[in-house]
Amino acid sequence: MLSCRIGTEHEKFGFEFGSLRPMKYEQIAELLNNIVERFDWDKIMEGDKIIGLKQGKQSISLEPGGQFELSGAPLETLHQTCAEVNSHLYQVKAVAEEMGIGFLGIGFQPKWAIKDIPIMPKGRYEIMRNYMPKVGTLGLDMMFRTCTVQVRHDDL
Repeated sequence: MLSCRIGTEHEKFGFEFGSLRPMKYEQIAELLNNIVERFDWDKIMEGDKIIGLKQGKQSISLEPGGQFELSGAPLETLHQTCAEVNSHLYQVKAVAEEMGIGFLGIGFQPKWAIKDIPIMPKGRYEIMRNYMPKVGTLGLDMMFRTCTVQVRHDDL
């Protein structure tokens, strides 16, 4: 018998309340470490850099420009995915506000130039940053200035 699961991928931009500037990697690392301490997530590391978190079948990852992404667990109902996203947003907001950080889920970031957005310390993002301008004109905008909400549909 085929069983269907759905998962949510929810991305958002983090910014400093005072300056409205994008978060630096050091702030993101502090935020991730604080979420680990407060809400019992496990760290995902690349070398000595924290690049995400994992808890059960859900994870938090960093997109190239520091966008925070919840990759939700494969769940049975829309109500479960809603509860998971709400819990994630609560946790991120609870820790971020204490640091003077806010989050905004908006499809495209019109305020920040690409040069002002820090690249996250994932090896593949540096490769992509160098490659994208060779194959088109908007690849870097997609990498650094966009956020989405997506539904993942899994048949098990």
